[in-house]
Amino acid sequence: MNSTVWIVDSYEEALVKNIVIVSLGLIINFINGMLVLTFFSNPMFSRDSRYILYIHLVINDMLMICISVTLYVLTYVSPLVNASLCCVLVVLGSTTFMITPLNLAGMAVERFIAICKPLHHAQICTPQRTHIFICLLWVMGAIGSIADIIISILTQPLSFYRSLIPCYPNYAFPSKAHKDRTTASQVICMSLVWIILIYTYCRVLFTARKAVSKGSANKAQGTILLHGVQLLLCMLSYITPFLFTITTPFFRLHQTKITFCVYLFTNILPRLLSPLIYGVRDQKFVKQMKEYFTFNIIIVKIVPSK
Repeated sequence: MNSTVWIVDSYEEALVKNIVIVSLGLIINFINGMLVLTFFSNPMFSRDSRYILYIHLVINDMLMICISVTLYVLTYVSPLVNASLCCVLVVLGSTTFMITPLNLAGMAVERFIAICKPLHHAQICTPQRTHIFICLLWVMGAIGSIADIIISILTQPLSFYRSLIPCYPNYAFPSKAHKDRTTASQVICMSLVWIILIYTYCRVLFTARKAVSKGSANKAQGTILLHGVQLLLCMLSYITPFLFTITTPFFRLHQTKITFCVYLFTNILPRLLSPLIYGVRDQKFVKQMKEYFTFNIIIVKIVPSK
């Protein structure tokens, strides 16, 4: 379009941006990988629904960061990608992105049951039910993507999937139904999660005021608040179009910098909170991590043969 102005990064700026994104992605996934190894090093964690939900969130974040960073680098290295490969990457990225807030809601409900209904926690939050809940999360997260695939197959010719396209959601699924569905599902999902977080926080706060021993209740409050902060950061990506609409007339020459900052604060940095919520604040997890990575070292003593 003649009215469209394309702003292209300089080589130095593009290199710095990609180094920053890839480095942060590797650092976050390295930390999360340590958490995953710690979880599987002790069977105690796999019997607790709290840690099962947490490690699922960590693994989901690792998948999302891998896909997200791959898509970001592809926009510079190979602006045009095979449409079939792009669709797969977009579907996986959107599914893992949708699972994050739903998982946070499940973790908040688990803390609510543990603090407000402790006598029923062991019966309600069993490992088997937690695994079923995780399966439901993936089904709920993938419903929108499956709908996009079906609509795309019905509306696009087969030649489209052999063509080269810019790897963005609107190019992979160009139908208007995708945009409407995406907006509606995001609004419904985030509204539901916020209602759950606010309700559980208020109930835990009320329980903490009446409790004789307030330590666990207060800690649960802090955990739910951190979930809220993480969710708030993730929600910033939903108002990205509005931010661009507002800032573009004033910062027309800095659109790529604005895009980079928004992507960094909405897709990468929120994943740093996951290790902090349990990996640093939870004493059992920290203790096991220290034991696993500090004392689980095999020292081989070489004795010379006589």
